Amino acid sequence: MQVRVWDLPLRVFHWLLVVAVTGALVTIYLGGTWMVWHERFGLAVLGLLVFRVLWGLVGSTHARFSDFFPTPGALFAQLRGRWQGAGHTPVGGLSVFVMLCLFGFQALSGLVATDDIAFSGPLRGLVSSSFGNTLTSWHRWTEELIYVVIGLHILAIVIYQLRGKKLVGAMLHGKKKVNEPVSDTRHGSWIALVIVLILAGLAVWAASGAWIPAPAPAPATPAW
Repeated sequence: MQVRVWDLPLRVFHWLLVVAVTGALVTIYLGGTWMVWHERFGLAVLGLLVFRVLWGLVGSTHARFSDFFPTPGALFAQLRGRWQGAGHTPVGGLSVFVMLCLFGFQALSGLVATDDIAFSGPLRGLVSSSFGNTLTSWHRWTEELIYVVIGLHILAIVIYQLRGKKLVGAMLHGKKKVNEPVSDTRHGSWIALVIVLILAGLAVWAASGAWIPAPAPAPATPAW
């Protein structure tokens, strides 16, 4: 039977994250003036991740982390073919946490990263030069991990697709085929959604550095 598993906010988050991460990866290669958009996409990723973390605490049943936290018992049960559930599988849940941590690190480290040419993160001035340079090198190194994780994610989607499990379609319409009726499914409240969106917006504003006072103008040089 088909049941609705993924709520609308979660599905919108998923596809916006795809766009934001893709935009960040493309603009980093274009360089030059495109680095302005790289920063914007990075801030979008950060805001989306803040939303996902909060929605994972107060959202609908299958959006909550408690529903798919990959415990060793759940992972072994899936490997043995004994796991049953409507939401993320334990391995799928593990991949969610890996991507959240990796994308989160990239977004946060990008706030203080610099290429010493055309780009400096919006919060670069708040950290020491040595600390900023360290995070810049880590930011560049973990970029390679993003390609690996995305590649594995796409491979998993293809494998599931070949086995008749249409994950892409499920993330579009929110429905998933289950063998047994799903019970005790709760929807996230609109009040919680509004609060989470406001907090995510505030996180983007804080990360943008808009609250940092502009530097005082340099004193005028005497004409004599």
